[in-house]
Amino acid sequence: MKRLIFAACGLAAVVSLASVEARAQSGGVAAGPDPSTVRDVDELKNAKHELEVARHYFKNKKAYLASFKRADELVAGYPEFPQIDEALYIAGMSSLYLSEGKGKQALPKATETADLSPDHLRETARMYLERIVSDYPKSDFRKQAEDGLSQLGPAKTQEVKKQ
Repeated sequence: MKRLIFAACGLAAVVSLASVEARAQSGGVAAGPDPSTVRDVDELKNAKHELEVARHYFKNKKAYLASFKRADELVAGYPEFPQIDEALYIAGMSSLYLSEGKGKQALPKATETADLSPDHLRETARMYLERIVSDYPKSDFRKQAEDGLSQLGPAKTQEVKKQ
């Protein structure tokens, strides 16, 4: 009698496991977390790390070239990042400081890249800082961005000659 009850319980367990497996293969049971949400979490984690590194280079090391590159990549790669205003500020001010020759890193030779010429850096700084002022009016970095823009002076406008 005991053998019969034990065999019936074992058979019930096998049938139960087989039905769970069949449901999982048919899509009845979730096969894990949604890949889009996992990617979003990973992207947010990566973006936060990039911001921390850019902030460290900017504030502690005065390595404005490194902070500019990190923040620039962050702005380009993670446009929906919640702290994008800080990344814009770091990129803008780093660019401004580089154009003025400040910081502990020297710019590469002019022959290596035209993107790091002082004039181009000033225009890049203006673009990032103006974006903070226009797109993020309630940002904690707005006042500092306005101060940076005042350091840059008026924008160079190209006048079109009427003929």
